[in-house]
Amino acid sequence: MSDEPAFLTSLLDALGEEVNTVLNNSDIPVVEKDGTFKAQDIPSSSSDTWIKLPEVVAVVCDLKGSTHLGTGKHDKSTARIYKSSVEGAVRIFHDFEANFIDIQGDGGFGLFWGDRAYERALCAGVTIKTFSEDLVARLEKRWPDAPETGYKVGVHAARTLVKKIGTRRNVSEQEAVWAGRPVNYAAKCAQAAERHEMIVTQQVWEKFKNNDYIAFSCDCNDGPSANLWTDTTVDRLPQDNQAAVVLKSGWCEKCGPEFCDAIMAGETKRDISTSVRMTIPRMAMERALEAKRERDRLRRSQRGYRL
Repeated sequence: MSDEPAFLTSLLDALGEEVNTVLNNSDIPVVEKDGTFKAQDIPSSSSDTWIKLPEVVAVVCDLKGSTHLGTGKHDKSTARIYKSSVEGAVRIFHDFEANFIDIQGDGGFGLFWGDRAYERALCAGVTIKTFSEDLVARLEKRWPDAPETGYKVGVHAARTLVKKIGTRRNVSEQEAVWAGRPVNYAAKCAQAAERHEMIVTQQVWEKFKNNDYIAFSCDCNDGPSANLWTDTTVDRLPQDNQAAVVLKSGWCEKCGPEFCDAIMAGETKRDISTSVRMTIPRMAMERALEAKRERDRLRRSQRGYRL
């Protein structure tokens, strides 16, 4: 019998040594970058360096019921559904200049940072919603008995760390890992949404609540209204971050292009009457934010006076 250790034993021993080496290394460099950072410059697995981006907006899209889409269909039909839906979402991320795009099965995510990151992210999310409604209409016309589907979208923003992790010296087996809340929280928002809905966390809504092109509906029908967004709760998130808002409407066929251009250009004000402005509801999320700030203030004061 050979004295050489078994393959599995050798592998586990080597992994243990590598873990100890990494965990005991307190000098792993973390380099902060600004909005001009390029995704192609993410360090490879051969480097110990991590990149910190102070503010990244993540938009996650998840196709509802995708595991059932192939039921009762030929393989070619299933392939066409996946190709049209996923490539459509990726095209939207690309055209709104997402800084990083990742495909994950039946959906994926786009990450935005730098100039107009929030505006590009929001417009991409609404466009995916709008595309989803058209996509599903076409699918249902072709396959009336197909399972209910459609994209669900989530958006969150926060700082994050990134580097490529995988097999060292083999780029094809390395993937960028985004350590932090943006993708994780946005994914949980997407999971909590229904098809054709977009859930936005409180951090993102704070950036948009005073933007007339986002907070109010367009001028069609009965004119601008303050009922475009409604409160929701994302139970999958930590308690202090569960308050959010949900958008159920896509771009208006008539006003959508104009509104999208205005948001992307950084415009925020429209000619909206005072009476309409007075009707905008004070989101429960805003009350939750105030309560959180008060709790944080009390904790800080208690630490300051602790004996």
